[in-house]
Amino acid sequence: MKIRLHQNEIAIDTKLVRRLVDNAFPEYSARPLTRLDASGSTNVLFRLGDDLLVRLPRQPGGGAAIEKERRWLPELARHIPVSVPEIVALGEPAFGFGERWSIVRWLDGELPNACTPEDPATPERLRLADDLADVIIAIRSVDVPPEALTDPTLRWYRGRPLVEFDAQTRYNIEKCRSLDGLDLDLDAALALWSRALALPAAFEPPRDRWYHGDLVAENLLVTDGRLTGVLDFGGLSVGDPTIDLHGVWEILDAPARHAFRERLGVGDDEWIRGRAWALAIALSCFAYYWDTMPGRRRDRLAMARSVLADATADGG
Repeated sequence: MKIRLHQNEIAIDTKLVRRLVDNAFPEYSARPLTRLDASGSTNVLFRLGDDLLVRLPRQPGGGAAIEKERRWLPELARHIPVSVPEIVALGEPAFGFGERWSIVRWLDGELPNACTPEDPATPERLRLADDLADVIIAIRSVDVPPEALTDPTLRWYRGRPLVEFDAQTRYNIEKCRSLDGLDLDLDAALALWSRALALPAAFEPPRDRWYHGDLVAENLLVTDGRLTGVLDFGGLSVGDPTIDLHGVWEILDAPARHAFRERLGVGDDEWIRGRAWALAIALSCFAYYWDTMPGRRRDRLAMARSVLADATADGG
């Protein structure tokens, strides 16, 4: 039995997806269809043959992100130095499934492991830091057309001023105090968050640059230690791109994070905001997915612990 991640989760099974694919794209009807255990919190994933992937939103309204990817990802894809999803086909609602869904090219690679503060530094993490910095530089360098500036689907909370997530983060900290087995200093987390909110930059309006929004281990692919793919552009938006720093506390060791920061030229205020975002997103995961997504919980705990270790090391 598949675990429901959301109260309003849409019922999706292999029989439904087979009907959707065969009805909309009969040319794929002979391909085997297999549900992936690695489905994320936003979409359910099915492998279709050897070279395709079917992505279906888990919640009502999720088809808007599928449509956003179809509209805007091609604008960025040619600038990004690694592989990104290529939408082959867009499916319409049918058979009681009320959202748009997509078929994309399958991308080979492995997800990088999360990195705890105790893990030894490695040359592979340094190379990953360089590759990830190149991806972020590329995304930030793409001009934002006027149409994107007025597209409401491209305005996500993660690109807005940090202060707008203050109440939710403080709520999550208090909720986390009741979680059995959470090995994290929540008082230190609250102090770090409060220091970040004291920065003038926490109140600044977002800068209108492209950002991915979720560059963490589950959305990255590596091959032989090098970054070869970035997945899930459902959070692609325009605003303050600081959010794209947060994954480095999950996938990089301390020397690699330093190299990443140098490569990207990140100043003190932006770095502190990025670190605060990493903490806030980890806390949000614990508060919402503690019992339902143990793999994500594990990775976000590594991220939160690295955030606190960094803050202790630099005195803030």
